[in-house]
Amino acid sequence: MILDLPLILETRRNHALEHATIHLLSHKHAGKRMAGHSNPTGFFLLGDLTTQQIWESVTEAHTRLNAGESGLAIHPGCGTNMATTALLAGTFAWMPLRGTKSTLWRLMLIPLALLFALVGYSLSKPLGPWLQKYVTTEANLGNLQIVDIVPIRKGVHRVITK
Repeated sequence: MILDLPLILETRRNHALEHATIHLLSHKHAGKRMAGHSNPTGFFLLGDLTTQQIWESVTEAHTRLNAGESGLAIHPGCGTNMATTALLAGTFAWMPLRGTKSTLWRLMLIPLALLFALVGYSLSKPLGPWLQKYVTTEANLGNLQIVDIVPIRKGVHRVITK
């Protein structure tokens, strides 16, 4: 399967570790804003945190994911959820408007387009986490190891895995 190809699988595993780390950091440091971005060799973590705080949470996240706490791999603030919401709401809103050539008709169809957008928005709420669980993350970390955590600049750290 394409999701199990080496670069994709490594990214999905790092994405799960990123989410789990942010879950733990958010719990320990409530109110701090954080974000992450994963790739095959690790992930970037953005937030006003020390390297030590990140080390502690990354290693705990790694341990807990390996112990079967797969729910840590799903995060409500994930870009997968945002992209799913935008794509479904936008596509559904466009459906009643497609093919209309008259501006007047388009204006008259706006309430229907908004209703369709709400349907798309509603459908995206369960679909985003489902996509995270089965497509964009992989909670089974396999033999993934944490190699290093490097401060890049204030508020940016690079978590390196192999």
